[in-house]
Amino acid sequence: MSACLRFTRRVWQSFITTKGHDAQCFPNLVVHRAVPGEVNATLKIENYNLHGGLILSMTDTLGSLAVASKGYWMTGVSTDIGTSFVRPAGRPGDVLHVKAVLTALGKSLAYTRVDFTNPAGELVAYGYHTKYVGKSSTHQKNVKLSEDGEQVLEGEDIVD
Repeated sequence: MSACLRFTRRVWQSFITTKGHDAQCFPNLVVHRAVPGEVNATLKIENYNLHGGLILSMTDTLGSLAVASKGYWMTGVSTDIGTSFVRPAGRPGDVLHVKAVLTALGKSLAYTRVDFTNPAGELVAYGYHTKYVGKSSTHQKNVKLSEDGEQVLEGEDIVD
């Protein structure tokens, strides 16, 4: 497993161990792949999360994980977020596929796009997310990853 995936999963775990919104809305989110700037995940649709708010919440969370995939422990605060719904996401039991991409990362702002597809691979929704990351770049738990995300070059060692 790559260092980037281990680190991104650790950030995700920190989100859900606080017992907040993410833990309640999508505790069964699985992060399958992370390379610097991109995260792929799935979520099994349940009766309790069958609404558009789920997509917007996941845009927020997966956009944050796309920032984390660049080695950021603290992923900043949202300044702008939006979602467009293309077609129904599915029914309870279906699996929603998510791809979050960090489209730009500057000194103070990060921009992401999150695509949601159904099991047939059809786009069901997409979202965008802007985050203020100005103070996040100096967090002590940040790591510097190799370009391919396979190794930690600097920072805290990542243990599974």
